[in-house]
Amino acid sequence: MLTYLQGKLRQRMRAPNETAEAGFTLIELLVVIVILGILSAIVVFSVRGINDKGQGSACKTDKSTIQTAEEAYFAGDNRGVYGTMAELVSGGFLSNASTWYDVNPKGNTYDIAPKATLPSGQSNPCT
Repeated sequence: MLTYLQGKLRQRMRAPNETAEAGFTLIELLVVIVILGILSAIVVFSVRGINDKGQGSACKTDKSTIQTAEEAYFAGDNRGVYGTMAELVSGGFLSNASTWYDVNPKGNTYDIAPKATLPSGQSNPCT
C-alpha cells in the first residue's frame, strides 16, 4: 500500500512540471512578436514604392492615349487640325475626358499639359 501511495505522490509531483514545460515562455512570445513587427514594417515600406510606380505608369498611359486620339482626330475628316478634349470625347476618340491632362490645340500642333489641380482639389500626380 505504501508503494501505491508513493507512486501516486510521484505522479502528482511530476504533473505540474510537465505542464509548465509544455507551453511557451513570455520571452519566446515577445521575440516572435518583435520579429513579426519587423517583417510587417519591411512589407509596408516596400509596398509604398510599388504604388508610386503604378501611378507613374498610369500617367504615361493616359498621356499616350491622348496622343493617339489626337493623331486619329487629325487624320480623320477634321480639316487637318487637332481637337480639344471635348471634341476628342464627342468624336468618339476618347471614352471620357482625362482628369490629369489638358489638351491645347494650336492649329496643326497640340500640347498636352498636366492640370495644376484636380477637380477634387488634390494635387496632380502627373506633374
